[in-house]
Amino acid sequence: MTEVNLGPAVRRLRERRQLSLRALAEATGFSPGFISQVENGQASPSIASMERIAAALEVSLVEFFMEAQTRRSSVTRADARPVLSSQWSRARIESLGSGLEGQHLAPMLVTLEPGGSSGKHPHASRTEEFALVQEGTVELSLEGRQQTLSAGDAVTIRSGALRRWHNSGEQPARVLIVAAGPDAGDAERSAGV
Repeated sequence: MTEVNLGPAVRRLRERRQLSLRALAEATGFSPGFISQVENGQASPSIASMERIAAALEVSLVEFFMEAQTRRSSVTRADARPVLSSQWSRARIESLGSGLEGQHLAPMLVTLEPGGSSGKHPHASRTEEFALVQEGTVELSLEGRQQTLSAGDAVTIRSGALRRWHNSGEQPARVLIVAAGPDAGDAERSAGV
C-alpha cells in the first residue's frame, strides 16, 4: 500500500481552482490556519473534514487519490493501493479504483479502528453510496436513526443524507464503500437529474 499525502493534493486542487487559502477556509467552515496545516501535512483531518474540503474543491475523496497517483491502470494491485490515513478518525481509506479518467464508480475500503469514526457529527456526501460491512461491527447514524451493522450487512445511502460511521467495538471494522464517481455526478448534472 502506498500512503497518500493529502496536503499537496489539496494545495494543487485549490490552486487549480484559483482559490486562496482564505476562500477555501470560508467554503469549508474551517480556519485558514487549519487548511494551511492540512496542506503542509501538519494536521490529520477526519473523514468528514476531508469530505468537506473535497466538496468545497468540487471533487470527491477518490479524486484526491487520483490527484496523488502518478501511475494509473485498470488494475489496482493489493500491495500498491493508495491509502489515506486519518489520525483523528482512527481510520484508513484505501482506494480500490483505478483512477482512470471516465470511471463512474469510486470503490474504497475504509478500516475504522476501535473508537474510530467518520467525524464528530453526521455529514452528507455529494454522491450516492453503497456500503458493505466486511469485518467487525459499526454503528451507522443515518438521517438521525442509529443502526448497528455487522459483517455481511449492506446499506445504500442516498446523496445528501446525513450519515456518520462509528466503531464502538473492540476490533477493527472494514467497510467497502462504492460511491458514484466524479464523472457519474457530472453526467447526472448535465442530464438535469
